[in-house]
Amino acid sequence: QVQLVESGGGLVQPGGSLRLPCAASGIIFRLYAMGWYRQAPGKQRELVAHITSASSTNYADSVKGRFTISRDNAKNTVYLQMNSLKPEDTAVYYCNAHSFDDYWGQGTQVTVSS
Repeated sequence: QVQLVESGGGLVQPGGSLRLPCAASGIIFRLYAMGWYRQAPGKQRELVAHITSASSTNYADSVKGRFTISRDNAKNTVYLQMNSLKPEDTAVYYCNAHSFDDYWGQGTQVTVSS
């Protein structure tokens, strides 16, 4: 059974930081591209950051220079380091694993507010 489990969300003040881990099980993690997506109320889900199995990365323009995606294949975990958070970063953040098939986590809420 494939599981992607996100954690690390919460309430943070503008300018603050959070790190979101996503632990994967049931897949050969190193073969999968991994992504972080987010969905704010009333908006479509959007790609935030993506990392290939070869660790090439790309980011949404809105988070470039503030967010960093990384992966630890030994721990079957992908991370999203979020710095300089803004209120517009408030959303549910989802982890995605993609190869010939596609898996999603249950999401973790990030709220940026003073």
